[in-house]
Amino acid sequence: MKKLSIIASALVLSSAAYAANSVDEAFKNGTVSGDVSVHHQSWDNGTGNKDSGFTAGTFGLNYSTADFNGFTVNAGFRAAHKFGEEENDNFKGDFESNSTMNVANISYANDLVSVTVGRQEIDLEWLGDFNEAVVLATTAIPNTTLVAGYTTRQAAVGNDELKKFADVTKDGAYVVDAKYEGIENVMLNPYFYSAKDVADFYGLKAEYNNDVFGVTGHYATSSEKAANAKDGSIAHAEARTAFAGLELAAGYITTDKDAGVASISAFGDNIDPTEELGDYVYAANTDTMYVSAAYEVAGIGLSALYANADNDTTNKTDKELTVGASYGITDSLSAELMYIDLSLESDVDKSKTVANLTYEF
Repeated sequence: MKKLSIIASALVLSSAAYAANSVDEAFKNGTVSGDVSVHHQSWDNGTGNKDSGFTAGTFGLNYSTADFNGFTVNAGFRAAHKFGEEENDNFKGDFESNSTMNVANISYANDLVSVTVGRQEIDLEWLGDFNEAVVLATTAIPNTTLVAGYTTRQAAVGNDELKKFADVTKDGAYVVDAKYEGIENVMLNPYFYSAKDVADFYGLKAEYNNDVFGVTGHYATSSEKAANAKDGSIAHAEARTAFAGLELAAGYITTDKDAGVASISAFGDNIDPTEELGDYVYAANTDTMYVSAAYEVAGIGLSALYANADNDTTNKTDKELTVGASYGITDSLSAELMYIDLSLESDVDKSKTVANLTYEF
C-alpha cells in the first residue's frame, strides 16, 4: 500500500492523540520509541573479484511530545557501529557517518490540515527517505488527501545505511500529490514535481483493489531543463491476487527509449520492485517483467521475486532472483534473511546475502 509522509498520517492520528494542558505536560507525557539492530551483508562478486561486506550495529531513538493545542515536537537520531568488514571501506560505502539526527521537526495538526517543518521521513511516489522539508497535508476536499511540500536536503537513514544530509538540488524541489478515493475500491493519484534548472515531472497512478484482486496502472514523464537533456518517461502495470494466504503479483515496466526515466527518480522511487536492479530497470529503452510471491507458514514469512530487464539499446538482459524469510521471535524481536542472485550481462554474475536482527521498543 502506498504510504504518505508522517505529516499526512498526523491527520488521522491528531483526533486520538493525548492532549496536554501545558507545554511542561506535553514534554513530560511525550512518547519514546526506537530499535536496536544488527545488520550483516556480504557480496560474492564473482571469479577474479574481491568479495565485500560488513557487519554493523545500529541504534535508533525517537521522541515525540504529547499534543499541545495541535502542536507536537519530534526528534530522533540513528547511530551506527562497525563490527567488521571484508575489505577496507566496505562499511563506509553504505555508512558515510556514524550518527545523524534524522528527525527534528515541529508539527501542527487539526481535523483537516497538518503541517510539519524540519527533518522528517517522506514516502511519496518519487520523494523518499528523510528530508529537510516543509510539508502540508489536508483532507478538506471530500475523499481526497492533498499533500504539498518543499524539500531542500535529503539523507537515507536505516539499519543498513546511514548517509549524510545533502542538497537535493541547488534550489530544492517542490511536490504536489493528490489521492482521490471517492470511488469504491479505486485510488487515483495525480502528482507534480518541480526542481529549478533540473526538471519538472508529473504523472498519474491508478489502483483498483478488492478483497482478492488488485491492479495498478502508472505513467510518469519529465520535462528536463538542463541543456541538451532528453525528457524521460516510465510506464508501469501490475496485477496481484491473494488466496489461502498466498500473495501473487506480476508486473511490467518500460522506460523511454532515449533517456530512460531521466531525472524522475532523482529524489526517490516506489516503482522498482527489485533489491539491486534499479539502475538497470530505469535505464533507457528497458522493458522489465517481474513476478513475486509471499506466503506465511508456522509464523515464518516467505517471499520470492524474479525480475528480467531487457535493454533494447544494448541487447543485454539483466536478471535478479531474490528469496527471503522473516520470523517474529517475540512481539518486539524479529529476524530476517535474504539472498539475492544477479545475472548481469554488463558485469560478472554476483550474489548478495543479507541478515538482520532487530529489537523494537
